Amino acid sequence: MTDRSGIFAGDDPFQIARDWLAEAEKTEVNDPNAIALSTVDSNGLPNARMVLLKDIEDGAFVFYTNYESAKAGELDQAGKAAFVMHWKSLRRQIRVRGIVTREDGPQADEYYHSRSLKSRLGAWASRQSQPLSSRTALMAEVAKVTAQHGPNPARPPFWGGFRITPVEIEFWADGAFRLHDRFVLRRENANENWDVQRLNP
Repeated sequence: MTDRSGIFAGDDPFQIARDWLAEAEKTEVNDPNAIALSTVDSNGLPNARMVLLKDIEDGAFVFYTNYESAKAGELDQAGKAAFVMHWKSLRRQIRVRGIVTREDGPQADEYYHSRSLKSRLGAWASRQSQPLSSRTALMAEVAKVTAQHGPNPARPPFWGGFRITPVEIEFWADGAFRLHDRFVLRRENANENWDVQRLNP
């Protein structure tokens, strides 16, 4: 085991991630749970975009999206993804690489119904990543689905979650003279123990 202490201490990387996020929630101005999600298309060309991480489970990270979006197509096709969560106020980041599966059951229903009504209706109205003629057309679609689905819409069949089960997690913290602290945890699959290494900055 490496010489981890302070903010890096502990054997459970998911608890460390939760602790860092909880600390960031006190200092970040906007969206402390924002992650830069990276995928690859069928040609191997990388793609990246910001999404909101909604849950850090005991063994995975979960976010939600439209299953007909570009990101969802790439996630389903590759079955793998990476993300980085960076907090400028803390001068820390977490990098994750792992295996992707859908979260399309009761947990997705519960999260969908926890959202504001306008967000739930927006999920029905938006054909994410598809061409849009105008903002007016989008708002007309919102009005249409509002009339169709009423004040308590069900979760759309094309909307749900993705779960990233990591095979690699790196914790990074700013150090003096750009001599940063980096610890990476790696494993071949979710059933194995983590191998922990300190990395050069």
